[in-house]
Amino acid sequence: MFFLWPEYLWLLLALALLPAAYLWLLNRPGKAALRYSSVGIVRAAAAGRQWRRHLPPALFLLACSGLLIAAARPVARVPLPWARSSIILAMDVSLSMRVSDVKPTRLEAAQEAAKLFLRDLPKEIEVGLVTFAGSSQVTQRTTLDRASVIAAIDGFQMQMGTAVGNAIVLCLAELFPDHGIDLGDMSFGSKPQGRSLDDKAKPPPKPFTPVAPGSYDSAAIILLSDGRRTTGVDTLAAAQMAAERGVRIYVVGLGTVDGDASTPDGMAIYMKLDEPTLREVARMTGGEYHHAGTAETLRSVYEKLGSRVQVLTRETELAGVLALVSAVVALTAATLSLLWFGRIG
Repeated sequence: MFFLWPEYLWLLLALALLPAAYLWLLNRPGKAALRYSSVGIVRAAAAGRQWRRHLPPALFLLACSGLLIAAARPVARVPLPWARSSIILAMDVSLSMRVSDVKPTRLEAAQEAAKLFLRDLPKEIEVGLVTFAGSSQVTQRTTLDRASVIAAIDGFQMQMGTAVGNAIVLCLAELFPDHGIDLGDMSFGSKPQGRSLDDKAKPPPKPFTPVAPGSYDSAAIILLSDGRRTTGVDTLAAAQMAAERGVRIYVVGLGTVDGDASTPDGMAIYMKLDEPTLREVARMTGGEYHHAGTAETLRSVYEKLGSRVQVLTRETELAGVLALVSAVVALTAATLSLLWFGRIG
């Protein structure tokens, strides 16, 4: 915790004078209003209620302390659920996902793990789906409708090639539609001068200032791949774009790290999971890398990722909350004093 206006904390020293003043008021000499035949009677009558006399002043002192601390504007890193957040699942649908080293196949295991992830994810978090192989597609835009995302997951169509970088760029284009990110321009170069009358004029891209990696709390990308880039935008160049926008990428490497594997129909495929690049993607963006060699491990990874992205720590100013609590405490002290003694003070 730190304070934006720490100089106000010096006022707490003056607050220490209030208990001294209270004790002086209690012990000052006063006139006896009545005489009793026995002091014991008075003591017995007051013994059970002596604490009431001190409770309102103690609550008032506590309220004053809270208000002074609030005036110093305390800021703390506290875990808060995302008010409006999005997660985009970027999933590999290349032909190598037919391999059965992860039972029953990599694709089926990935589909099942993704659906379990959606089941446990809080309902207020939007989820989108991007699939990639030789090309990338937004299979489902971010939505709160889990049934739509599950239907898109069940409808995967495998293709040739692996364009990991394209998938990352397409996810960023979905998250930042006003940044003018164009995957086509990055893949094939700028379009020639002039355009068809049928083309819609694009709004100018919104300028942005690069931020610290992992500092964007409103979205995250979960990328699953079982191979290495064979086409499209360079993977690390795409990761750099995500890092500059503060978006974390949580990467899941699926299946055989390197070597031979076979498809269900017996066709041998040589594959090598590009772990160094995938680890670097996670490192650059402030995310995490996980390797899943079995269906059970994959489900465990998605379960952990679900708990990671639900709640983040954010720097939050606590002055308003502290001032409100202090006001309630002060009001409680005044109410108790009025009920018990017929006056405030």
